[in-house]
Amino acid sequence: MLQNYVPVLLMFIFGVSISIIAVALSSIFGPRRRFMVKRETYECGIKTEGAQYLQTPIKYYVVALLFLVFDLECVFLYPWAVHYNKLGVFGFVEMLIFVAVLFICYIYVWKKGALEWE
Repeated sequence: MLQNYVPVLLMFIFGVSISIIAVALSSIFGPRRRFMVKRETYECGIKTEGAQYLQTPIKYYVVALLFLVFDLECVFLYPWAVHYNKLGVFGFVEMLIFVAVLFICYIYVWKKGALEWE
């Protein structure tokens, strides 16, 4: 039984060793020249003005997470749609419950104002 996993283990060891060797060789033989120009911020060849590091608003991350949650709904809907005939009424009712829960979550997020960008 474990003999089936030997090729996978060998491939894993090979991949890890190649990546370690590549990082080690680049750190040994790579250039170590440090110039002031390399440390400057580069933006389209124009010198930056003002603050260079601005904090990203938390609203951006909230919208991104909400997108992921509701995008996963589509991932779960696709297999259900493919096997709709085999699942019958039970599968239909289960998917209605799933969509209803997600719709309630969507209404909650909408009422909280998480989807409004100010």
